[in-house]
Amino acid sequence: MSITVKAISSNTSKTAKPKDKTAWSLSVGKTLTDKRRVQFYKDFYMLLHAKVDFKTALTILVAQQKHPKTKTLLQSLLDQVVAGRMFFEAISDSGEFSDYEIFSIKIGEQTRQLAEVLQELQSYFDKKVALRKQIISILTYPAFVLLLTLCTLYFMLNYVVPLFGSVFNQFDKDLPALTQAVINLADNFNTILLITLVTVAAIYLGYRQARKRAAFRAFQAELILKIPFFGRLVREIYLTRFCQTMALLLRSKTSILESIALVRNIVGFHPIATALKTAETDLMRGIPLSESLRKFKVFDHQLISMVQVAEGVNQLDEMFATLGEQYNTEVSYKTKIMGTVIEPLLILFIGSIVGLIMIAMYAPMFNLSEVLGGA
Repeated sequence: MSITVKAISSNTSKTAKPKDKTAWSLSVGKTLTDKRRVQFYKDFYMLLHAKVDFKTALTILVAQQKHPKTKTLLQSLLDQVVAGRMFFEAISDSGEFSDYEIFSIKIGEQTRQLAEVLQELQSYFDKKVALRKQIISILTYPAFVLLLTLCTLYFMLNYVVPLFGSVFNQFDKDLPALTQAVINLADNFNTILLITLVTVAAIYLGYRQARKRAAFRAFQAELILKIPFFGRLVREIYLTRFCQTMALLLRSKTSILESIALVRNIVGFHPIATALKTAETDLMRGIPLSESLRKFKVFDHQLISMVQVAEGVNQLDEMFATLGEQYNTEVSYKTKIMGTVIEPLLILFIGSIVGLIMIAMYAPMFNLSEVLGGA
């Protein structure tokens, strides 16, 4: 069973508004996080799969929900469904769900495959949460070490170095260049720290404004992709998201054209979004998806070849699901490698800073007779 592009477009125009996507992005951290979505879709699927009727299943989900805001949201959805509205209409008006969730659930209701759609949504968000945890796990340790380094540097330059400096000043002798530089840094450290924090804040605010421009996003993405190892990791993370989302939509019997349009607004990576915009135009002109994607370097040869094969046998949904699994496995492997490499590098980094300061403070001791000559 399938739905034509024309029918889909005419019935879903109001669910594809950019403001819906923005509202979901702003509220997801307050009400329905990705982790709660996983549990919601999982429980909903299990109830429907067990032949529990729709309203009873939603009532059970409301009753067992402990998070107040989520409970209020689900109760609102239940009230609207009891009043006779379609479920996809209720979640669309809530502002808590993304366009592709609304669209997938709509297709599930129309094709009487809502349980299967809910299972696919649960699987998608489960993988998304797992990927986020992997990324956070490799960033948490470096962030902690850098914070520890800053605290150590603050303590040494505000308490340890001035103590040595007061001792050296009593002898009125020239100090080694490194020692004098560290003492000068300590004398002005608080001012330098304040200027640095203000500069970082200004850069961050400027970045937030600049990233609204397509030209800047294109430049940023190009710069990131050129970074050895890390650039490839970032590209595979976004390709994972692209493939998983395409698999979800196509399995929900969404047309290929509508799927491309929705994914383009979801992926959030300029090279892929640009490629998918071109793909929309090409598909309308009858050009296969694989031929359209071949024009862009962000898609590797494997993905293009597999998509070309899948188009020939009409198995794009399964192929995207397989590709999503492959990219996800590769991302997991590379994040583990990055975490393994970063740890010793950070230890070396913080050790070098502390060691450099201590060498600077003890350097005059190696020429102690000269320093104490005038005592």
